[in-house]
Order: sequence, then structure tokens, then C-alpha cells
Amino acid sequence: MKRSSTADKPCAFFWDESFLWGMMAFNALTTAGLPFDLIRSEDIRKGILRKYTMLFVPGGWASNKIKSLGGEGVREIREFVGKGGNYLGFCGGAGLATLDGIGLLNIRRIPTQDRVPSFSGRIRLRLSGHPLWAGMGPAIPSVFHVWWPSQFSTSDPGINVLATYDEALPDSFSSDLNVGDVRKIFGDWVSLERSYGINLDPSRLHDQPAVMEGRCGRGKVLLSLVHFDTPNDANGAAMLGSLWKYLAGVSPIPDPRPSKSPCIGAIKAPVVDIMVTATEDLISFGERNFLWFWRNPMLLQWRRGIRGLEYCTLHGMIKAIADHADRFPLDDPSSVDRLQEVAQMLTSFKEKAERVLLLERQALQDGHRITYEKSDDPEILQLRAELFSTSKSYGGMFKKLLDKIDKIVAGLLNPHIAKG
Repeated sequence: MKRSSTADKPCAFFWDESFLWGMMAFNALTTAGLPFDLIRSEDIRKGILRKYTMLFVPGGWASNKIKSLGGEGVREIREFVGKGGNYLGFCGGAGLATLDGIGLLNIRRIPTQDRVPSFSGRIRLRLSGHPLWAGMGPAIPSVFHVWWPSQFSTSDPGINVLATYDEALPDSFSSDLNVGDVRKIFGDWVSLERSYGINLDPSRLHDQPAVMEGRCGRGKVLLSLVHFDTPNDANGAAMLGSLWKYLAGVSPIPDPRPSKSPCIGAIKAPVVDIMVTATEDLISFGERNFLWFWRNPMLLQWRRGIRGLEYCTLHGMIKAIADHADRFPLDDPSSVDRLQEVAQMLTSFKEKAERVLLLERQALQDGHRITYEKSDDPEILQLRAELFSTSKSYGGMFKKLLDKIDKIVAGLLNPHIAKG
């Protein structure tokens, strides 16, 4: 890939295998007025990165992103950064750039058994003197959100740690335990860690790197385990603007929304309503069975052993279809067919999901210890394998459904799809 000396566009947003995290970032960036084009793996393989100053990769399973990119896509990203393009990754997008991913920086992910694998919520950061934080004056608390992050380690002196973790705020969670409540009642996490069989104490995160920067060839690589794209986070939104200025050379600008294209008409509303109702019913099912509750408009907090992230991902992606449904083109009758196919698959998924959720609730009530992969009930295991596969990353009926939904959502966001 030949990179032009002056890229004509500020930011390419790598969409594939991001799903809920992609929508979260999309919403945050458009709200903040930050310019970007959505690109897919196919675009990267065709050399589109040469047009951009920065590549942004949101959260999502890094292993699935690598599969989507393929060897040629990985080489294109490495060449883009090596020749002076900048890379920004959040959470899974940060993991993609490590030695465990495509190897842009000499950073490794700490093994799951050695980290705090299920921490989420607000946490205070200890910031370096890097210009990225210039807008964070003493009057602004350095508090941001993380959502079940990995943890990184490196001994490379060329890697600059821009922020480390400090104190977790009381409204955060470790697994399904509220941090403030545990501090108040127990004072420590020893007995709970023994019961859960994992590290839970947020103090284990103290001084661990949260935001890191290095160089790969001539390009900057900035990796954040912090989600600056969290909904309704003013501090995060301010940092998004700082990141775009630092890595893409642009400041927030008004987002010129294109005029709305004709709708596919009355036939659209019923099938979209069916999809929305199905996902809302599924979320309500979990709520009334005390399996989860909403942490923010896009993310649930679920009980240990339940695959909550998959359900709020489904909810968020269907909501995206409903929110942007007025963009379905009138001259594309296949749109209706795709929606109806998703509605049928969603109905089947919902039926099986409600059964496994109730079985999981009963197992928890009976005192059985279950995790996302373990259960003493063979029916739970069978249904989970059918719905999600046996992998921790997305698979099974859920992944097939999600991929079809994702294609629809990406098409609806077409004003931001890169052209050429």
C-alpha cells in the first residue's frame, strides 16, 4: 500500500465485529461532532487506509476482528501505521494491536487468571503529563468508565503509559458485586474471591496501565482500556475531542446530516415493530427474573453465570435498526426480505433464550455454581451451545443472527460509509 504524503480524510472507523461497541462509539462520535468514515475489512484489503490520517478500532472481540481482516487486511494495517498512519484502539480494539493480536506494539495481555476479569464502571485514573490530558484541569475529576477490560503488561521502554488505574468508585461493579456495598459491609474481598474463584478486588488494578502509547514505524499507536465513548459521559466526550485533535489533527465540527431518503413504506413498520418488541420482551424477561438491570442506556449488569452482554448487544443493534429505519431505500425490495428473515430468526432465538434463562435462574436458586461455560444441567449446556456455541466469544445461533443484523445496521448508517 502506497500512503499519500497528505491524507485527505481524518479518520477511518473500522466497523467489523464491533456490534454494540461499534454503535456505542458511533453514537458518541456523532454526538461529539467528530468526523469519521465507516470502513469494512474488504475496504482495508483494497487499500482504503491510504486516504486517512487515523484508524479507529472500537471494542469487540479482537480474535474475530483478525478473522474478518484476514492476512491481507492485517498487513494493510501494519503498513498503514508503519508509513505514518495513526492507530487508536479502545478495549478490544486496543487488544487487536498487541502482540496477542496483530503486533503493532510490544504489549501483551495479562492472562485471565492473573487479572481482575470482570470489573466495570467508573474508576479514577492517575494521568501523566502528556498533552492529551491538557484539557483535564484540576477542577475536572479524572474519572472515566471501563467495561470488563483486559489488562496489559510490557517491559518495553519505548511504550509510554499515559494513565494508570487509581481508585474504583463506589458505584462500580466487580462481576455482579457492587464495589461500594462490599467495601461497606465486608471491608475486603477475600471470602468473595474464594467463593467466586476469580480475582475481584479492584485494588488489584492500582497502578496498572489504562492508556498506553508507542510507535510502530512512523505511526503513533494509542491504546485505551478506558471507554471514552461511554453514553452520557461528559469527561469521555471531552477526551474523544482531544484524541481526534492529537491523532487526526481535527477538532469537533457540526455533523452535516444528509437529507433522509424515502422509506420502504407501511410494510416496514410492522416487521421492525416485531423485532423491537421481541428484544424488549427478552430484556423484560431477564429483568423480572432478577437476572439483570440497566447500567446505562446500552449496557446491562447481569448476574454471574449469565451471558448478559449478548442480550444487551442484541437489544442495542435492533434499537439501531429502529432508530435509523427511515433510511431504508424505497427501490430496494430485498430490504423487507432481510428484515423478515431477521424477525423470524429472532423469534426462534428468543424462545430458546427465555428457556435457558429460566433454567439458569433455577440453577442459581438451587445453589449451583454456573459460569458462562459451566453448568451441572445438561439441558442448559445443550441450549447454550446451540445459542452461543461453547466459546466465550460470539458464536452459535446468536452470531448468525447478529451478523445479519449487522449488515442491515451498516447499510442504514451508509451516510458514514466510506466511498471508493
